[in-house]
Amino acid sequence: MPGHIDASAEIDPRAIIDPTAVIGANVKIGPWTIVGPDVELGEGCDVRSHVVLKGPSRIGKNNTIYQFSTVGEDTPDLKYKGEPTELIIGDNNVIREGVTIHRGTVQDLGKTVIGSNNLLMAYAHVGHDSVIGDHCIMVNNAALAGHVVVGDWAILSGYSLVHQFCSIGAHSFSGFGCHISKDVPAYVTVSGSPAEAKTINVEGLKRRGFSSDAISAIRRAYKIIYRQGLTVDEALNALQPLIAEHPEVELMAASLKQSQRGIVR
Repeated sequence: MPGHIDASAEIDPRAIIDPTAVIGANVKIGPWTIVGPDVELGEGCDVRSHVVLKGPSRIGKNNTIYQFSTVGEDTPDLKYKGEPTELIIGDNNVIREGVTIHRGTVQDLGKTVIGSNNLLMAYAHVGHDSVIGDHCIMVNNAALAGHVVVGDWAILSGYSLVHQFCSIGAHSFSGFGCHISKDVPAYVTVSGSPAEAKTINVEGLKRRGFSSDAISAIRRAYKIIYRQGLTVDEALNALQPLIAEHPEVELMAASLKQSQRGIVR
C-alpha cells in the first residue's frame, strides 16, 4: 500500500524512507535515519539522525526521538516467529539516545503500547507487549521485560529492572538499581535488589497537587497493607472505610486486586 509524505515535512536527503511510510505535517527527519515499511509518524514529530523506525508502528504527534534509538523492532523473544505485530505510541513523548522499543507478540496483546507525555531517557528498554501509561519517566538504562504494565506518572530510576508480567502502579517510584520481580502497588516507593517497599511517593504526590488529606490517607493505607501483618485480602477489607472517605485510596486498592504475581513486600 503506498505511503504519503506531507509536503511540509523536512527530510534530510541522506535519510531512507520506505515508500509505504506515512509522514505527517511538519515532521523533521535527520540524516542516516531509516523509516521502514508500515510506519506512521504523526504531525510535528522530530526524529534525529541515526534512528531506526520499523513497523507496523503508529507514532502520534509531537514526539522527539533521539539518535541511535531503535523503535518498533522485532522482539528477540524466541516465541516470536515474524508475525505482524505492532507498536503504538501516543503524543508528546521524548525518547532519548539509544532507547530500544520492541513490538508485541501474538501470544499476548500483539502490540506494545506507550501513552503520551512520557520521558524515556538514554538506553532505556521497553520489551514486547508492555503497556506504559502517561507522564511516566524511565531514567537511563531502566528496562522492562516483556508483558510489563506501567501506570500513569510512575518513575523508574536508573538501572531499574522489571521482570516479565509485573505491574508497576500509578504514581509509584523505584530507586536506583532496583530489581523488581513482583507487582508494585500504586503510590509505593520501592528500592533494593530484590525490591522492597519503603514508603509512599510523597514528593511525587505533592508535585501533582494531591492534598495533604489525600496524602495522609494514602499513608494510612500503606500502613494497613505493609505494617499490620495482613494478607492482601485482609488488607483490602481493612481499606474499605478509608476508601469511602478518601477516593484516592481506591487506586491503591485496585492495584492490589489486579496483582497476578503478588506485591513487593
